[in-house]
Amino acid sequence: MPQPWFQFKFLLPPMNANDHPFFIGWAARSAPLLLCLVGLTLLSCWASASQPNFIVFFTDDQGWADLGVQGIEEDVKTPNIDQMAREGVRFTNGYVTAPQCTPSRAGLLSGQYQQRFGLDDNSYSPLTLEAMLLPQRLQRIGYKTGLAGKWHLEINWLSDEWLRAHHPQLEPVEGVESRIPFDQLIDYFPDRRGFTDVFFGYEGPRYWANYDLEGNSLEEAKYIQQEGYRIDVVSDAALTFIDRHHDEPFFLYVPYYAPHVPMEATQKYLDRFSGEMPERRRYCLAMLSAMDDGVGRVLDRLEKYGIDENTMVIFLSDNGAPLKMYKEDLPISYKLGAWDGSSNGPLKGEKGMLTEGGIRVPFVVRWKTRIPAGQVLDDPVTALDISPTIMALTEKGVPGNADGMDLMPLMTKELHQLPERPLFWKFWTQRAVRKGEWKYLEVGQETEFLFNLESDIGENNNLIESHPEVAELLKAELEEWSSMLMYPNRGNGSPDPQELGWYKFYFGTKPK
Repeated sequence: MPQPWFQFKFLLPPMNANDHPFFIGWAARSAPLLLCLVGLTLLSCWASASQPNFIVFFTDDQGWADLGVQGIEEDVKTPNIDQMAREGVRFTNGYVTAPQCTPSRAGLLSGQYQQRFGLDDNSYSPLTLEAMLLPQRLQRIGYKTGLAGKWHLEINWLSDEWLRAHHPQLEPVEGVESRIPFDQLIDYFPDRRGFTDVFFGYEGPRYWANYDLEGNSLEEAKYIQQEGYRIDVVSDAALTFIDRHHDEPFFLYVPYYAPHVPMEATQKYLDRFSGEMPERRRYCLAMLSAMDDGVGRVLDRLEKYGIDENTMVIFLSDNGAPLKMYKEDLPISYKLGAWDGSSNGPLKGEKGMLTEGGIRVPFVVRWKTRIPAGQVLDDPVTALDISPTIMALTEKGVPGNADGMDLMPLMTKELHQLPERPLFWKFWTQRAVRKGEWKYLEVGQETEFLFNLESDIGENNNLIESHPEVAELLKAELEEWSSMLMYPNRGNGSPDPQELGWYKFYFGTKPK
C-alpha cells in the first residue's frame, strides 16, 4: 500500500528557491484540506490494518479421519493443513449442523440452525432470501467478500418443494434449472447474497463468475468457460481474489467440490499414491492432496503480501464420508452416488446419519498473532460458531439471533473450556442432541440410543437402559428445541428404507 506522503505529495505545486512566498501562502490556505486528507488517509490505513481478514475452507464429503494430523489414516497426505493445525487449534469434537451438504452450508453461512428457516435437507432448497448470511453482514461494514467453489444453496434439481410450489409441471430431474426463468434462478446466486466476487461452479468447465483468473473484472457476472482440473481452478480463483483485495479487509469462502463424486484427479496427484489400495481410495487421496496444495498456496500468498498474521484461516468439511455401508470400489467411471474413497475412521456411520460418522468433521483454526499454536481441544464446537466468532472481531459484534458462540476466548486461552451447552440435530426422521459427554439419538419414534462419547467415540455401547434419567433430560431439551423450528413436526413419521438400512447395518437389531 502506498505511504500517505506519496499519496499527497502530488498535491503540492512545483517549488524552487523563488517559490517560497507562494508556497507559504498556498500552504496556509490549504492547511485545513491537507490536515483533513492526511487524517482520512491515516484513518484508512489504520482501519485496513486493524480489521482482520477471514478465510474459510469447506470441503465436500471429507471424512473425519482424512487429515494427516488426526493420526488415524496413514496413507493420507495433507502437510499444509497439518501445519496449519500445528500453528493453531485442532478441534477433536468439531461438528456441522447436518449430514448433508445444502443444510450444512446454510448453517455455516447463517450462523443459525437451518431448520429455523425450513431448510431441513437438500429437498428444501434454495436457501430462503430472508436469512441474513455472514458475507452480507461483512459486506455491510466494508469487507470485500469472495466465493470460489461450490455454492449449492441455489435452486437445483434437488429443490423438490420449491419446484412443486413454483413450477409444478416440471419434474425434479438433473438439468431442470435450464427450464426455469433465469431471473428466478439468479436471485439465489451468491453474488446476490453478499459476495462481492464470485467464481463458482460444480464440475466445470462452466463457472458463474464476475472476474477471471487474470484478475480482470467482468462487466457483469456471467457463465464463463474455464478449462482445468476443478480443484486447481478453485484454488486459482481463491488466489486471484487475494491478489485483487489483499490491501482491503476481506472474507474469502473456499468450498471445494471434493472429494465428492464424481471422482476426478490429474496424474500429478495420482502419482503421489502408489501401492495396493481401492482405486476410489487412491482418487480420494489425490483429491485431498490437490486441496491441500491449494491451502498451501493460499497461505503462501498471504505471506507474500504480509497479511498472514492478520488473517484467521478455518478449515472443515460439510459432513462425513458417504461410505455406502460396504465401501464398494466401483469403477471411477461410475459418476453417480457411491463411496467417495474417504474414511470416517473409528466413528460409526456415514453421510446421511446423525451418528458421529455423519456429523463430526475435521475442524482447524489458525491465526498466527492471536491464537496460540499447538492446541488440541476436545470442547464440542460447531460450524454455527464460525459466524459469531468472526463477527465478534468486528464493530458489529455477535448477531443477536446467532445459535453459536464466539470461540476466540477459548482459542486465546482466556477460557479453559466452553460453558456446557446442548448441540442439536434434526435430519429426516432422525434427531440428536449432545451435551457434555452424553449424546441422545433417536430414529423415528421408536428407536433410541444414548452414548457416552468421552469413553465411546465409536458409539458401540447403547446406554439407554442403564441411564434412562440422562436420556429423558436430553430428550426434553431436544423437544424444546424442536418446538422452536419452522416445521417442528416434519420428519415425525417412520424411517424410510435408506435410514432403516443404515441403522440395521451399523447397529444390528433395533433396540427396545
